[in-house]
Amino acid sequence: MKKLSLLGLTALLGACYTLQPAAKTSLDGEVFYLQRIALPPSATLSVSLQDVSLADAPAVVLDEQKGSIKGQVPLPFHLSYDPAQVKPGHRYSVSARIEVDGKLMFITTEHHAVQLDGSDPQPLKIRVDAVR
Repeated sequence: MKKLSLLGLTALLGACYTLQPAAKTSLDGEVFYLQRIALPPSATLSVSLQDVSLADAPAVVLDEQKGSIKGQVPLPFHLSYDPAQVKPGHRYSVSARIEVDGKLMFITTEHHAVQLDGSDPQPLKIRVDAVR
């Protein structure tokens, strides 16, 4: 009888363990630009965390934040990712873009590398430059 109840308890605990969502880790930061202009109310911000390891293939997006901009620069962002997606030896980067009415106005022009090992400074500071 003890073996049967122990077996049942083990199965129940195992089922509970597999139902728990994976722990997420996050990167917080802010996007800014150097021009002294205000963004119109129709501006949108898109920030993404990408695996950029393969030069001949599209980047793999681990998380992306998109939405309307509330306020002016610096613009806060929050990206969440599953640490199980982080692969040893891979390179990761954060990029951002600001669009107004579907037209690109600002974009990252420099590589903003992140390690995703807990050593990244937070908040991250991501500069975007005007598109000409």
